Amino acid sequence: MSAHGQPVPMHARRAGPLRGQADVPGDKSISHRSLILGALSVGETRITGLLEGQDVLDTAAAMAAFGAQVENHGGGSWSVHGVGVGGFAEPSQVIDCGNSGTGVRLVMGAMATTPVTASFTGDASLNKRPMGRVTDPLALFGARAYGREGGRLPMTLVGAAEPVPVTYRLPVASAQVKSAVLLAGLNAPGETVVIERVPTRDHTERMLAGFGAEIETVERPAEDGQGSEHVITLRGRPELRAQDIAVPRDPSSAAFPVCAALITEGSDVLVPNIGLNPTRAGLFTTLQEMGADLTFENMREEGGEPVADLRARYSPDMKGIAVPPARAASMIDEYPILSVVASFAEGETVMDGVEELRVKECDRIDAMARGLEACGVRIEEGPARMVVHGMGPGGVPGGATAATRLDHRIAMSFLCLGMAARQPVAVDDAGPVVTSFPIFETLMRDLGADLRRGGADAGGQGA
Repeated sequence: MSAHGQPVPMHARRAGPLRGQADVPGDKSISHRSLILGALSVGETRITGLLEGQDVLDTAAAMAAFGAQVENHGGGSWSVHGVGVGGFAEPSQVIDCGNSGTGVRLVMGAMATTPVTASFTGDASLNKRPMGRVTDPLALFGARAYGREGGRLPMTLVGAAEPVPVTYRLPVASAQVKSAVLLAGLNAPGETVVIERVPTRDHTERMLAGFGAEIETVERPAEDGQGSEHVITLRGRPELRAQDIAVPRDPSSAAFPVCAALITEGSDVLVPNIGLNPTRAGLFTTLQEMGADLTFENMREEGGEPVADLRARYSPDMKGIAVPPARAASMIDEYPILSVVASFAEGETVMDGVEELRVKECDRIDAMARGLEACGVRIEEGPARMVVHGMGPGGVPGGATAATRLDHRIAMSFLCLGMAARQPVAVDDAGPVVTSFPIFETLMRDLGADLRRGGADAGGQGA
């Protein structure tokens, strides 16, 4: 079943080339943070280009529940009249974060050092995901969490009445956890410090600085003498100032038309205005290393973030590579679609250091492995790795139905696979796509994809 309704079966089949311009939605990570930081600021924050997917809409509703005045002016234009750091009011109802792990974890961080109590829930997928990785460090500030066994939603979080500053070393690379700790640190006295061994997406740090917080990131030798680590220091209790924010377009959404073009014969697709923050652009680097015809045009900077237009052309000469594990944090959401591209490359594509995929909206390693196997692709997997044995251009049989497991990226990845496989590929439920890329179906059809509602008539084994 979809995140917010009945299942929406869909299938894709090989058609003509994909051609044209793909105007993908605004960046989801920046959209979430724009709403939250706007709510924690003094004055009116105006946002253009906000992603109006369900995940972000749920975060907007959460900010309103905590007392901010959130208005939708249409066409991706929004405003948030903030309540200031420490100004959250106690919500009168349960906060429903739908399918969004980012939303619930960041909102928990933002409220954890204010003396209010809030209860959180989500859809069936989100309620299975572990929250202890966030509630454990929030407890160091003085917050208390009461949830289901295993630290899962539904959960009630009691904010700290007298928060204390925290120094926290991330046990695993996670921008969500880092961001939750930094947001909690806003209303704690003194300095809150986060130490990360592997750099993760840094939108929170950039945006906090833009809103007026005192925040500094330094690189230093790691304590164990192996490599380096990043130390992020935030001074608590600033007065954040409202901002005008133009949200760049989402590189994670851009990945789907880009990758579909690379594997679909004759394709040439331009995806304009894509954010290329170096902590998010690992997929595009990896594709170029594989031999993809992917170019960056009109490089520029907007709102402190690097931006460019991406052009992707059909690339029949791609080769499998070993993706450096250190790159995982910069492309963790893109491994599902990368595994699809790898299926059409020559040789093995090895993805190590991807244990985070096991605890996303679903176990993405298992979901992709089972679906690709059903489509005729040979896969090896381990707790933190996946190896795809490529079948070359046009070599994937297809002809199967993949289980999306309420995961939007799994659904879109297999639909892209169907655009280049020999037989149609279906997904049991494309409904969750609305959480991050509500125009995916229309956009891909406009480029020339044969994408249809309902199951494919090709038969095949379920994944």
